[in-house]
Amino acid sequence: MSLTLGIDLGTSACRVALLDEQGHCQALARASLPAPLTSPTGIEQNPLVWWQACEKALREVFINVPASEVAAIAIDGTSSTLLLSTRQGQPLGPALMYNDSRAREQAASLAKIAPLEAAVHSPSSSLAKLLWLLEHAPPDTPFVALHQADWLLGRLGGRYDRSDENNALKLGYDPLQRQWPTWLEQLTLSTGDPISACLPTVVPAGSPLGPVDPAIAREFGLRSDCQLIAGTTDSTASFLAAGAHAIGEAVTTLGSTLVVKVLSDRPVFAPQYGVYSHRLGEQWLIGGASNSGGTVLRHFFSDAEITELSRHIDPAADCPLDYYPLLTRGERFPVNDPDMAGCLEPRPDDDAAFLHGLFDGIAAIEARGYRRLHELGAPWPVSVRTVGGGAGNAVWEKIRARHLSVTMLKADFAEAACGSARLARAGLEKIR
Repeated sequence: MSLTLGIDLGTSACRVALLDEQGHCQALARASLPAPLTSPTGIEQNPLVWWQACEKALREVFINVPASEVAAIAIDGTSSTLLLSTRQGQPLGPALMYNDSRAREQAASLAKIAPLEAAVHSPSSSLAKLLWLLEHAPPDTPFVALHQADWLLGRLGGRYDRSDENNALKLGYDPLQRQWPTWLEQLTLSTGDPISACLPTVVPAGSPLGPVDPAIAREFGLRSDCQLIAGTTDSTASFLAAGAHAIGEAVTTLGSTLVVKVLSDRPVFAPQYGVYSHRLGEQWLIGGASNSGGTVLRHFFSDAEITELSRHIDPAADCPLDYYPLLTRGERFPVNDPDMAGCLEPRPDDDAAFLHGLFDGIAAIEARGYRRLHELGAPWPVSVRTVGGGAGNAVWEKIRARHLSVTMLKADFAEAACGSARLARAGLEKIR
C-alpha cells in the first residue's frame, strides 16, 4: 500500500492524516500544543513545541499503520506565523504568531514601497513581522526567515531554505511572476545586504522536494525514498480536504470566524477587503474572512444549547430579525469598516427565535461575501462545501442554502491534514 501523510500545524494541536491511493483516510492522530504566550508586545510561541507535538502525533499514527508504507509527506501551517532560524534550523527566538499585530509601524513603512495588491500591508503580515524582528531582535549570525510549515519541513528534510508559494505570499512573494518582486530590493539587512539574502527559495505548492532526511527516516521507520512535497497554509489545506477542485467550487469555513473561498481561473487582489489569491497550479483560490462567525454564537449559547434550539427552528420560514452578528466594533469583509457596529437587537424572549436570527444574519454575510468576491472578478459559486464547527448543523445549512441559492455539498474531510495528504499525493504523481 502507498500512503501519503499530511501534517497540519494549527493553533491548538498538530494533526496528522494518512490517505491511501483511493483517497480514503486510513488513520488520524493528534497532539495538543500549549497556548501561545500573550504579552503587551504580542503573541509568541517557541517553535520547538511544534516539533515535539509533531513527533508525538507521528508516533501515535504509526502505532497501527506502518511508517514504511508512507510514500510522501506534505505540511500545512498557520499563515503568517514567522520565525528567524539559523541555516541549521536553530530558532533565534520565539515565533511571532499569525495573529500577532505588533508591527504597525513596519506595515506603515511598507505602504510607501509595496504595491497596493501586495499581501504585506497588514501589521500581521509575514513581511511586517520580519521588519519588526530585524529592528528589535537583529540576529548576529546568518539566518533565514521561515514560516511555521517551512521550519517543520526543514526538520523533516534537513534543509532550512525552502517555502511554498502560498506561505510566502504574505512575505511579499509575487505569485503572478512567481518570484520575489524587485520592490523588495529597497529593504536591506543591518549588514547592508538586500533583504532577499534572508528569504527562502520558493516553489509551487505540491512540488516534489526530495526524500526525507536519512536520520528522520531511521527515527520513524520511514523508507529512505519517502518524498517531501511542498505544502501550503492551513486554510488552503482545509479547502483541499473538503474536496473542491473545479473552477467555481467554493468552501465556507464556519469556525470562530466566517471564511469564504472559491476556485477561479484568474487571481483577485483586493487588499482593501483583505482579499488575496493563493496559487494552486494554474488555478487560484480567492478568499475573504468576516469578523462574524461561531464566536458570536458561542457568546450566547453552548454547543449543546445550539443543537437543542436548532430543533425548534423552521429553516424554510422567513426570519423577521435583521441582524449583523458582531460582538465588537469593526468588520473587514465583505464590508471594510473598522468602526462598524454589529446589530443584535431586538432580542426576542424566545431563545430559538434569537438563534434563528443569528443563523440568518451570518448566512446573509456569507452570501454577501460571495457576491463581493464575484464583483471583484471571482466566479459565482456553483457549489458550496462547509467545514468548521458549524458544518454539522443541518438547520443552519438549509438557511444558508436559501440565501445562496446554490448546491450545498458535503465536505470530504473536515481535517486540514487530509488536504495536505492530498497535496502530497499530487506531488508524488508528478514524480511518477
